[in-house]
Amino acid sequence: MEQISEKTPKSAFKLLLTVFAVIIIITVLAIGAFYIGMKAETYIRYAGIKSVASEKIAKTAWGMEMNAKNVFDEVDSHLDSPEHVIEALESKTSLNPEVRGYFAAFVPNFFPEKGTWFEPYVHQTDSFGEFEVTLVGSARHDYTKSDWYVRAMRTHDSFWSDPYYYYDGTNISGHYCTFVKPIFDERDRLVCVCGADMTFEWLTKDIAQIDARIKADQQLYQHSLGRNLDFYTVVLNRDGSCIAHPEGKRLSVNDERVIKDLEHDMSGTVDMDVNGEPCTVYYGPIDHVDWSVAVVVPRNDVWRSVMLVGAGLLVAAVIGMLVVWLVYRKVEG
Repeated sequence: MEQISEKTPKSAFKLLLTVFAVIIIITVLAIGAFYIGMKAETYIRYAGIKSVASEKIAKTAWGMEMNAKNVFDEVDSHLDSPEHVIEALESKTSLNPEVRGYFAAFVPNFFPEKGTWFEPYVHQTDSFGEFEVTLVGSARHDYTKSDWYVRAMRTHDSFWSDPYYYYDGTNISGHYCTFVKPIFDERDRLVCVCGADMTFEWLTKDIAQIDARIKADQQLYQHSLGRNLDFYTVVLNRDGSCIAHPEGKRLSVNDERVIKDLEHDMSGTVDMDVNGEPCTVYYGPIDHVDWSVAVVVPRNDVWRSVMLVGAGLLVAAVIGMLVVWLVYRKVEG
């Protein structure tokens, strides 16, 4: 009987250690499971935000395309004289306030009286809402050698140009993207290439409005678990360069895998440092344009909630072990 009583405290102590070990293992597993769950929830959340931003930008771009095509259809129906072409361009200038100007670049000598180059450009002046006509075609500006002209002639289809900078020393100079559409005659011969120029101001305003609307949605902040949900949206070109971004929050992508995804209109995520801060970037294509939208999220956005819940679980584990220890001492006493 004495041997049994001597072993009983040792067995109880072993049981106590086993209970402590179980509590610790369960706590660690719970924290790990929560972290995995938070990563999955975070991916769903920001992939959804990326999709919303992509749809809204695509909708804006589509509206610009439709307005531009109305202008180009008007030009197509007034090809009998250069004056009527200019009138056609001027008649639709108020369709979209975001358009800097509309142009029609004709094949060389289409209107002999206008010489080799004839490219009327109806564009906004510095005075809001006012437009003027500038003839921009010349030997110095041989538009027939421009990428957008050659591509339109080759593909026979409309498209958005790559971003570019145009300079001629006037108020027309600036950074642009252009929606381009070729016009062909009944014998499928190129007549002219029409375009609608937009500066990147509309795109910057668009992503700012998208971010503001999403962040104002109270449902986004339900069950945030201490996260700031501090994200922002940018628009990327196929080469990974940043086309539009919030002020002071530029993003440049150099990862070859990501650039390959951008070139092939693929979606994905990448962990990278953005302006010195570890971030996760969620990216995907935008319909109607050869660009991608990217949502930039600081990685500590996930860790903040994990640390908060993890600390709570650790406190609960310590309290649990303390209670078990007090029970053990009472029983042993």
